[in-house]
Amino acid sequence: MDLRQLRYFLAVAKTGHMTRAAEALGMAQPPLSQQIKGLETQIGLPLFKRHAKGVTLTEAGRTLQADATRLLHDFDALQSRMQLLAEGKTGRLDIAFTSSAAAHEFTPYALRECRARHPGLVLDIGEANAAEITEAVAQGRLHCGLLRVPVDHPPGLVFDTLQHEPAMVALPIDHPLALRQRRGQPTPVRLADLQDEPLILVRRTGAPGLYANLLALCVAQGVQPRVVAEVPRMLTNLNLVAAGTGVSVVPSSMLGVHRHAIAYRPLDVGSQLDVPLTLAYRAEDNVGATATFTRLLNALASHSPTAPATGRSHPTEPPLTRSKNGQKLHTLAPPG
Repeated sequence: MDLRQLRYFLAVAKTGHMTRAAEALGMAQPPLSQQIKGLETQIGLPLFKRHAKGVTLTEAGRTLQADATRLLHDFDALQSRMQLLAEGKTGRLDIAFTSSAAAHEFTPYALRECRARHPGLVLDIGEANAAEITEAVAQGRLHCGLLRVPVDHPPGLVFDTLQHEPAMVALPIDHPLALRQRRGQPTPVRLADLQDEPLILVRRTGAPGLYANLLALCVAQGVQPRVVAEVPRMLTNLNLVAAGTGVSVVPSSMLGVHRHAIAYRPLDVGSQLDVPLTLAYRAEDNVGATATFTRLLNALASHSPTAPATGRSHPTEPPLTRSKNGQKLHTLAPPG
């Protein structure tokens, strides 16, 4: 007994006539009669009473009709569900953001668009630092992650650069650099201004990121910063700045966090740092719901006025840098 035979049986049961059922199925009547006979032989009971005007169901036929109808309905529903899953219209996605990635205006915008355009997708969202997200995506515990610059490039991971923004210096509200003005406007901060300042960094031990990129730029400019704290999360970093523990360099999307206690100042032209927003996922698993999500975010990023360019960094490539108005922007990589 197979599903095809059950469909033939239900067609005959519905029409009560072999010839009309064959016409509805788009086949000749003799093969249909043979299929019904074969089904009755497999079951060991007659399913129809034959008479001059057609056929009627036997008691066994009525039992089979009820069960076959339910079975085929469930099978068709299963096929439909699996097709929607394969097309990426339904499914569950486990996603995590770093706190600084979540603060970027593109992130909530992308989530709203995803829910509006793909209501069949269920998004399970968490927060972690960049190293934790990268590990979880590589190990299959997350489908996608939004972070800044990857702290690692495991084999098989793809990193799509969605957005770019400048870094800013976060200062305690009463810090002398925060009070400094020129023509009534806040003065940009040079890295040299941070020479003897207590610096707070977001870092995971042994991983590159803000620690490596920012300090490398300091070394290139002959600045020796005094690091007083290294923390795992961007918000912890800003909490310490607000408490007056030190200063930090953060993505501009963090502007507004603890605004009553923190002053945000742009970096001077010669010290500018580029902070990308990056989407991470496994290349081999970029199908179904994951593919729907990654395609949508790349499409939104390509049409976003805040995105000067998008790019893709594969595991073997170094972190990306971008040029703006002919000026090289260094890459800042906050993991949290």
